[in-house]
Amino acid sequence: MERIRMLSTLGLMGAMRSLSSAFESATGIHVDADFAPTLALLKRLRDGEAADLVILTREGLDEMIGEGRVVAGSAADLARSYVGIAVRAGQAHPDIATEAALRKALLAARSVAYSRLGASGVYFARLIQQWGIAAEINATATVVQQGFTAERLVSGEADLAVQQISELKQVEGIEVVGPIPLDLQTPAVFSAGLMTNAQHAEAADRLLRYLASPEVVPVLRQSGLEP
Repeated sequence: MERIRMLSTLGLMGAMRSLSSAFESATGIHVDADFAPTLALLKRLRDGEAADLVILTREGLDEMIGEGRVVAGSAADLARSYVGIAVRAGQAHPDIATEAALRKALLAARSVAYSRLGASGVYFARLIQQWGIAAEINATATVVQQGFTAERLVSGEADLAVQQISELKQVEGIEVVGPIPLDLQTPAVFSAGLMTNAQHAEAADRLLRYLASPEVVPVLRQSGLEP
């Protein structure tokens, strides 16, 4: 069986698990996938890690194209994702519909979990800085190096978790309250591209075309992404 190696940002982990197996059933090509935050993947690629296909944020993919690591003409935008807030299942959902309500909810939380390396964490750190509440939030925050922030809700370490909605939805035992007000955020766009030194370029191209096709839209939506 032919195998292709794919490095993907965590935001697409849920969707990619089911899409990879559907692709394998249809084509007989096995997808060997590894998931990590975009910043961690960029470092690994710059350190020379080999892959056939990568899925990164659009900015990350553009950097890789600029460095000649990803084939420029191969780039395809797959999905967009918004940052959301989650609570442990069964907990009351705070009001986060407006900027004022969200600030109040964040300040009232015993601890807010957010990620250090993920795009959502970088965005959230900037947002609380702009609002002048960074010192208060960070005094009790649960900062996750990498991985799913919502796991800290299940463990009881945090009351609120902040991450891409598609990443929050990976964790059992939590509930997504909703997105941070959309006027406060620019969605992350996740894009795929073929590595210039891909060992299995033809098979990887087939996977890329499949992931960019309309038939995968319901799976993307189900996992909290917008096509």
